[in-house]
Amino acid sequence: MAAFSRREFYEQLLNGCIIPTAQQGVEQIWVLLVLCLACRLLWRLALPCQLKHLLTIAGGFFCLYHFFQLQMIWVVLLSLLCYLVLFLCRHSQEMHMVDTISWHKMRGAQMIVAMKAVSLGFDVDRGAVRSIPSPVAFMGYVYFVGTVIFGPWISFTSYLQAVKGQRLSLRWSWRVFRSLVLSLVCLLVSTCVSPYLFPYFIPLYGERYTYITFSPCRWLRAYENASSFHFSNYFVGFLSEVTALLSGAGFSEEKDHVEWDLSVSRPLSVEIPRSMVEVVTSWNLPMSHWLHLYVFKNAVRLGMFHAIIVTYAASALLHRVPFHIHPLPAVTSSRSCLSVLRKRLAEIFSACVLSKRCPPNCSHRNQRGVLVILTNLVFGFLAIVHLTYLGSLFDSETDDAVEEEGYGMSHTIQKWSELGWTGHWLTFGCWVLYRLIL
Repeated sequence: MAAFSRREFYEQLLNGCIIPTAQQGVEQIWVLLVLCLACRLLWRLALPCQLKHLLTIAGGFFCLYHFFQLQMIWVVLLSLLCYLVLFLCRHSQEMHMVDTISWHKMRGAQMIVAMKAVSLGFDVDRGAVRSIPSPVAFMGYVYFVGTVIFGPWISFTSYLQAVKGQRLSLRWSWRVFRSLVLSLVCLLVSTCVSPYLFPYFIPLYGERYTYITFSPCRWLRAYENASSFHFSNYFVGFLSEVTALLSGAGFSEEKDHVEWDLSVSRPLSVEIPRSMVEVVTSWNLPMSHWLHLYVFKNAVRLGMFHAIIVTYAASALLHRVPFHIHPLPAVTSSRSCLSVLRKRLAEIFSACVLSKRCPPNCSHRNQRGVLVILTNLVFGFLAIVHLTYLGSLFDSETDDAVEEEGYGMSHTIQKWSELGWTGHWLTFGCWVLYRLIL
């Protein structure tokens, strides 16, 4: 790329990547967007609720077939299995959900089905939902076109509120348009900006930079891979906002005021984090809420450590990700060590250096000083290092076949050893420092 002039480079980037990627993205999702809008308009009609559920099922089936063809049968079988378990356990005091066989291509749709079934089971058990819904209502919830392909997870109560059909408004139109633009921008950043602009402005592979030591070069490559992976996640997150909002879900209601406030990801809180705690909650807000509400809270009676392990296992199973490459163990360990260290420093110096931002009326004496700002910046930088370390696993140069089958243990060890196991050493160092000042 160094041989191109800057103008030639931008022309090639625009014509060779940005325009084709945007066109392909729109071609892939326009049918889904049209069906979501049709669902939104349908729910505004004064039709029987059962008929709305049936039409929603038909739209969901069409979307599944459009994206997965006959492989959609695995999602259908999982949904039928989930309803059977719900029905058989309707008089049980506890809900036991059965997971399905791994199917990498279908894992997103399968994950949403499993999350909906589990949440509905616990809501029935807790009394938040009065009884097991009818098969038509359950299937309408599962195959809701706004969430059946990309998510996000919504509760059964939120689905029933959406079926009633909120009036069209400028605020709703603006939120849909904003999320759609952001999703396309994230797609272009993931596909074009990270893989092309990084090597152009920071030529990691050129002969001029052979004098660079391996460590900085590899960290820059790792950050390139991590940023591409991050923005692909943001693309799906914002796209799921579009589909859910466009079809009439994703709002909160206070008295007569309706606020379309669905939020799936917060990219700035991940890319420029205050702490790993902020990263975990901002990566996928509905998923984080689901894990906390239906997994962690139910497992915490076993003890904090066991609750964390159960939450990790549930997340890994839902994502169909092998345990050895699932990021949660590394995230949990680094998050725990950094959190307890910051808590101890906040107690010693009475400073606002906790993982979460202090409220305006906190009791700390040092709230804004130079040392407070510097300390928070250091821990924020450590969070970025950990994210880069974890994101290095998702190598953009890996063969598509290997990526689809999933990364093996050897790939994980290779990537982390190239970075000198820095993330593990930093976590261990924070733990040692905490023990020294305890």
